[in-house]
Amino acid sequence: MKLKDISLALLVIVIWGVNFSIIKIGLEELPPLLFSALRFTIVAIPAVFFVPFPKTSVWNVLGVGLFLGVLKFGFLFFAMDADASADLSSLLLQSQVFFTIGLSILLFKEKINQGQIIGILVATIGFSLFFIETSTNITLLGLVLILMAAFFWAISNIIMKRTKGVNLLHFMIWVCLIPPLPLLAISYYTETPIELVMSASTTTWAALIYVSYASTMVAFAIWGWLLRKYEAVSVTPFALLIPVVGIITSSFILQERLSNIEKTGTVLIMFGLIFCVFYNKLFDGLKVKSFTS
Repeated sequence: MKLKDISLALLVIVIWGVNFSIIKIGLEELPPLLFSALRFTIVAIPAVFFVPFPKTSVWNVLGVGLFLGVLKFGFLFFAMDADASADLSSLLLQSQVFFTIGLSILLFKEKINQGQIIGILVATIGFSLFFIETSTNITLLGLVLILMAAFFWAISNIIMKRTKGVNLLHFMIWVCLIPPLPLLAISYYTETPIELVMSASTTTWAALIYVSYASTMVAFAIWGWLLRKYEAVSVTPFALLIPVVGIITSSFILQERLSNIEKTGTVLIMFGLIFCVFYNKLFDGLKVKSFTS
């Protein structure tokens, strides 16, 4: 990956990592389904009246809207309702990395080299250390639902990866038109949304604006562009950094401290990503040095 694109990937991870603390603030006043419905509504309306429909199949827009906006978040929130803790849910959700890589190898015949395998294994070891610091109180139903949510996210990644020659900002705006109605319908019967929206504070609306524009529209557009440009194995491992950024951010915003185990996990994930991304350049450099000597 080019340095500029690595910077873009890291920008997305920072946006999504900060997202956890921002969402936690927003969920103090709004329940999760209503919060999710509003995040997509804010992106879509009124933008869809001014932005042309992307030059792609309507099924791609419907697919990402359904798998990412409705099924991913729906299954995630139902999992949390089935006694899966928020921190464990955020970690298990990143299994989408492995689902995405597997689907890309299966559907697009993408290759994975030795360096990427080693890098992903090292990053995965670091990632697994974060489970030591979480509550393991989770039902089998909760576990299955979260893994399903991760799989649906991976499917949306695959759909975005195959959308060639499409303005992904326009694409995400139209995608965000799909989830609000089903999410609002469920929210209406379970969360009394009208009263909650009317009483929401400025802080909650600020959290919604960040999650809507930065996390949903901009970050997913960049992520989709990177997936379209590179093989999934080069891009998706960056997502293992999301819990790292989330925990570091919460230590500043929510005054939650980073433990020694979490620090060790962070270092291993960073080392694994560096090895995964720069392996070819390092290996080629060593070959050239060996040849010239």
